[in-house]
Amino acid sequence: MDNRTPILEVKHLCKHFYQGKSVMKAVDDVSFHVYKGETFGLVGESGCGKTTTGRTIIRLYGATSGEVWFNGNRIDGKLNKEETKAVTSKMQMIFQDPVASLNPRMTVEEIISEGAKINKIFATEEELKANVHKMLELVGLTAEHATRYPHEFSGGQRQRICIARALITKPDLVIADEPISALDVSIQAQVLNLMNKLRKELGLTILFIAHDLSVVKYFSERIAVMNRGRIVEMASSDLLYDNPVHPYTKSLLSAIPIPNPLLEKKRERFDYDPSIHQYDEQNQPKMIEIEPGHLVSMSDREYAAYLGAKK
Repeated sequence: MDNRTPILEVKHLCKHFYQGKSVMKAVDDVSFHVYKGETFGLVGESGCGKTTTGRTIIRLYGATSGEVWFNGNRIDGKLNKEETKAVTSKMQMIFQDPVASLNPRMTVEEIISEGAKINKIFATEEELKANVHKMLELVGLTAEHATRYPHEFSGGQRQRICIARALITKPDLVIADEPISALDVSIQAQVLNLMNKLRKELGLTILFIAHDLSVVKYFSERIAVMNRGRIVEMASSDLLYDNPVHPYTKSLLSAIPIPNPLLEKKRERFDYDPSIHQYDEQNQPKMIEIEPGHLVSMSDREYAAYLGAKK
């Protein structure tokens, strides 16, 4: 049993989008927690609801129902000015597309300093400017880059600017929404290594959202696998890779390419058929702890079959 206090708690979170009479359940009863200093991976295919989960946590979307607790305070409802400042300064997001998330009319210095100015993190302009330069150097750029505009940088450099913008407010939690998926493969490793380095140096707490399980394993201590708006399996990264239980997790793992061509030809794919997992009102899935720290979404019937197969 882990006695640490979570910095982030998500309880039965739902986010539904309505179009006429139709309802899209983008996030449907999602629960998890993240400890201070931990990197928690949220993984799944495109459209599974993982980005919507991150955006609902940081209040870019309003939650349909459920609770979000941050630093011991509930933040999913209406907040006063001080509560809003505590959230906006202490929780930051790195977006998937560094081109779309940077204002082309602002200099790098203006972009990085904007959040710190709004939340009045620094007492003077000189202190703010010094910290902007410090952040630029921290992410592998230089103070000379401060006066330039986003179009003057490569994709990897733009994402470094986004990382600097997220870190200048000294956040307690960083939500990284697929921060390398829009970059060239050669640049992805550089940005990932930079984030790993900063995580260790600054003791960052990160909610890392991605669709690539191989990347998530490298970067995360615990992983939640998401499918169709729900979490279907959650465990430590080693446990999840060594003993995947849910068919969807097995399918994702079997899709990871192997660099060796000879082994890649022999790789067995595990096809996940969602039509097999249909539930009636009396037999709904729930998160069941099959071993310490390893939770899987199963109905009572599926759990009984799982126990029977283990004998």
